Amino acid sequence: MTERPPSYRHDERWLRESFAAARAAVESGNAPFGAVLVDADGNEVLRAGNTTGERGDVTGHAEINAVREATPRFDAATLAGATLYASTEPCAMCAASIFWSGIGRVVFGMSSARLRTFLALPGGAPWLDLSCQEVLQRGGGTTKVVGPMLEDEAEEVHAWTRDRAASS
Repeated sequence: MTERPPSYRHDERWLRESFAAARAAVESGNAPFGAVLVDADGNEVLRAGNTTGERGDVTGHAEINAVREATPRFDAATLAGATLYASTEPCAMCAASIFWSGIGRVVFGMSSARLRTFLALPGGAPWLDLSCQEVLQRGGGTTKVVGPMLEDEAEEVHAWTRDRAASS
């Protein structure tokens, strides 16, 4: 087995921090999605969770909340050198916000396809079936996308969603 490069080990660390942000979102009455923005030097500069439940704003996804906080605080060069760690693959809306922010790299845990299967959403349920990679490529941006990673751990964060849906 080949040794993983140091950046991969750092990716795992920060990805797990996005899972922690997702758990914190649940504690605040929100869906389990979290994001952590790390600068080029490997320092956390902000973290955000999903706020759709507490605010009633359907755009309150963790990645968008992170972008909303980051873009007024950091210049374009800082954002281009940053990595956004997301507990789950950013949806098309979130990927577009990442594109517009100029964040240089995204690392995500659970893929959107696996999340949909995990939640056992019925056919015809609303779902933007576009990968983060596809949205960012179509924008012509240079954002690098890495993932899925640590999907089993990411799935554990979502267990409450499936269980809640089953009891409804």
